[in-house]
Amino acid sequence: MPTPAETTDSRAPASGATDHRTTPWRDPTLAPEARADALIAAMTLQEKISQLFGVWVGASDEGAEVAPFQHDMEEAVALDDLLPYGLGQLTRPFGTAPVDAAVGALSLSRTQERIAGANRFGIPALAHEECLAGFATWGATAYPVPLSWGATFHPELVREMAAAIGRDMRSVGVHQGLAPVLDVVRDARWGRVEETIGEDPYLVGTVATAYVRGLESAGVVATLKHFAGYSASRAGRNLAPVGMGARERADIILTPFEMAVRESGVRSVMHAYTDTDGIPSAADGPLLTGLLRDTWGFEGTVVADYFGIAFLKTLHGVAGTFGEAAGAALGAGVDVELPTVKAFGSPLSEAIEEGLVPEALVDRAVRRVLVQKARLGLLDPDWSPVSPALSGMAPGTERSGALRGTVRLDTDGNRALARRVAEQAVVLLSNDGTLPLATPPARIALIGPNADTPTAVLGCYAFPVHVGGQHPETPFGIELPTLRAALAAEFPHCEIVTARGADIDGSDTDGFAEAAGLAAGADLVIVALGDRAGLFGRGTSGEGCDAEDLALPGVQQQLLDALLGTGTPVVVTLLAGRPYALGSAVERAAAVVQSFFPGEEGTTAIASVLSGRTAPSGRLPVSVPRHPGSQPSTYLASRLGHSSDVSSIDPTPAFGFGHGLTYTRFEWSDLVVEHGRAPTDGEFALSCTIRNTGGRAGTEVLQVYLNDPVASVVQPVQRLIGYVRLDLLPGQAARVRARVPADLASFTGRDGHRIVEPGDLELRLSASSTDARLTARVTLTGPVRTVDHTRRLHMEVATEILADAP
Repeated sequence: MPTPAETTDSRAPASGATDHRTTPWRDPTLAPEARADALIAAMTLQEKISQLFGVWVGASDEGAEVAPFQHDMEEAVALDDLLPYGLGQLTRPFGTAPVDAAVGALSLSRTQERIAGANRFGIPALAHEECLAGFATWGATAYPVPLSWGATFHPELVREMAAAIGRDMRSVGVHQGLAPVLDVVRDARWGRVEETIGEDPYLVGTVATAYVRGLESAGVVATLKHFAGYSASRAGRNLAPVGMGARERADIILTPFEMAVRESGVRSVMHAYTDTDGIPSAADGPLLTGLLRDTWGFEGTVVADYFGIAFLKTLHGVAGTFGEAAGAALGAGVDVELPTVKAFGSPLSEAIEEGLVPEALVDRAVRRVLVQKARLGLLDPDWSPVSPALSGMAPGTERSGALRGTVRLDTDGNRALARRVAEQAVVLLSNDGTLPLATPPARIALIGPNADTPTAVLGCYAFPVHVGGQHPETPFGIELPTLRAALAAEFPHCEIVTARGADIDGSDTDGFAEAAGLAAGADLVIVALGDRAGLFGRGTSGEGCDAEDLALPGVQQQLLDALLGTGTPVVVTLLAGRPYALGSAVERAAAVVQSFFPGEEGTTAIASVLSGRTAPSGRLPVSVPRHPGSQPSTYLASRLGHSSDVSSIDPTPAFGFGHGLTYTRFEWSDLVVEHGRAPTDGEFALSCTIRNTGGRAGTEVLQVYLNDPVASVVQPVQRLIGYVRLDLLPGQAARVRARVPADLASFTGRDGHRIVEPGDLELRLSASSTDARLTARVTLTGPVRTVDHTRRLHMEVATEILADAP
């Protein structure tokens, strides 16, 4: 059984530690701001600075990196020397090494008791963890990655999932989660595509906002990241410079963050590593203060991406010393240095003493930190270091040896929720009628490097991959059924024969002959291809695992071609972190099923879709390329970004954004445009009917795209402005009515202000970005109108069921 990386003992309060514990900052009836101000007035400079950094107690030089330049930046931290002044944050007390949840909760409680007892104000630290695909700790549920959240087109389901993640984190004493990622995919070669929600800012914004609401509903501080532009790095390289213009930044990159800040109640934002046009995000005052706080009204904390403040000196070269880096970050609006103290330690103190950094910047940041701690109850007189998961434990349990296993972070309810998300995220890309396998074939050949690999369903931030890979002696902590096991359970009367055929990224083709032989002797081939998640080159997908092109890694395409050549029908099943070009398989395969690292219940979900027990309802959150070298490409392209006669590169996708097939048929009809003309401050009203004309229940996703054919600045050919999922029984129809505000036609004009222009528009009611079913031609009238961050962000949708199934 795993043991904690470090267990600390409680410590008696330091001399004088109780002098101030009945003063105003302990009074929960006072406003958090008043409590923070009273506390700041009593603090020394060092006590204030100590609230502005975290400490990564469990990090060491042993094992591989889990953060960029971790071993270059990590220094020995004498915790005993820091604690008398207090401590702002504890970095990943659960997510640094394998630890049983109950033992970890006890260890964290003791550490908090020690921290609070050592400083004269009795202030505990705020503990943060990763939660990109579930609580990133040993034994916690591994949910689908964010790219799968986007594939569901179902924000409410994502909110439910996030609430479950938050409850688990809060139960063991964690206060802050470093999620969600709101980066919009601009180049699918980027290794962190799996961590994103998709290539459309509206989809990203709506799903991320739902995730934040769920996490915050559990009392956990959500953290928007990476603010802003990280995903737009040149050539899809991690931490590379960003060269986009102001309009792309405003209309695509910043839009999801704006929505989440306005609508979710988020309490933290993390700056990006990258620089845009020479300005690093960590030192971008107009971004972190001018836009985020002064314009959008954000009142929470801005935290550093790991080592990001020091990078101002070591990578960006805009600071000559760590003290200068600290001053630049504080001045821009960064409040907390993570994951551990570097620039905000002695370099900051010395810069203040030398008059290079105003102490007022420290006061501004520490006020935000202490207000947040007050709102979390960490300044209350009845605050207890005991985690909620341990509060009902009988005294002496930890000494009796009965502690381990008393806290479950992968409950049956969690697994059922993970399965629902995974099922709704599976995307059926193509199908010649082979699926569903209502009458299973007698013999299935299951081929491919992901056919019998438990971790094939996990992204790089899932604990068994992110940390567990450095501890091969430790069990996964959760059940991870392979695709082979899931198919055997789904088709108990089928003979299933398996061959690996090739490795994920190897060059060895010796296994092709065996694989082709099994395929030739089978009634159906299911080939399981895709990625291996990892960090910094240890995988084919994940942080620091960027791709030169979007060909399947290794020799997987050759393996696929060999199987297609056997004449046996081939169902391609992808477990991947990004979309890949599939060559001739797009036309030759019997079916193509796409999943994006679907989590611990992912193979069960895939098997249920193959059998037809679950109707496929996922839609692509990113386009699937036809050619591997056509990047960067996105459906959000202007006319010049699409295919043309003057370039030999055709970026037309094999499957466009929003695409996804079902096992039934839908008829779209009866478009009515009630208000086809509206002023630039008005709205349009339209409606249509969608009917399930097939023989089984299914889900259609109505997507509304805006086309602005003539504008004062170049616009994408179309962009998503709204969507709605419709679950319909056979014969059932829904009347969908939408009110579309003119604000949704706004864009950043030539002078840098967001405007709504008069003119003709098209509202395309579509099944995907490449499949418009009904088109409403409407007109905006009146003068050009300037709008701001208070503009309307959504169309209003009402759905009425017209007819039930017979």
